Amino acid sequence: MASQNLDPAATSVTAARKGVEPSGGAARSPVGKRLQQELMTLRMSDADTGYEDLRYKISLEFPSGYPYNAPTVKFLTPCHHPNVDTHGNICLDILKDKWSALYDVRTILLSIQSLLGEPNIDNSLNMHAAELWKNPPAFKKYLRSTYSKQVSSQEP
Repeated sequence: MASQNLDPAATSVTAARKGVEPSGGAARSPVGKRLQQELMTLRMSDADTGYEDLRYKISLEFPSGYPYNAPTVKFLTPCHHPNVDTHGNICLDILKDKWSALYDVRTILLSIQSLLGEPNIDNSLNMHAAELWKNPPAFKKYLRSTYSKQVSSQEP
């Protein structure tokens, strides 16, 4: 692990794995303070960031060692994409072996947005989507068909 990712506050492996304190104490912890600051920065940033264009629901879980440990990101809505598996797990290098304590929530969201637009089909979790991605008309046809099925199954 790179030196910028070493957590000087972690006293043991167990402490690093505990996660954010239960509600009430999380905001007072260093993790909670950093996340609150990052959220405020996101809210105050320019409206043209493109976050509104992400039409997926994702979950970001921040470990107690954040920012020294990468958060876990999972898609909560179906995402037929070469770098997202059927369980919503995402293959993004900055969340794995390229993580740095210098990254913040904005960096993570921009990286996800970039990956959605230009996937790494050589390192895909979804082989079907990777094959379809090579043929844009076939990929669009599949997505339209899948979306239509999802919409019709949700209608009363």
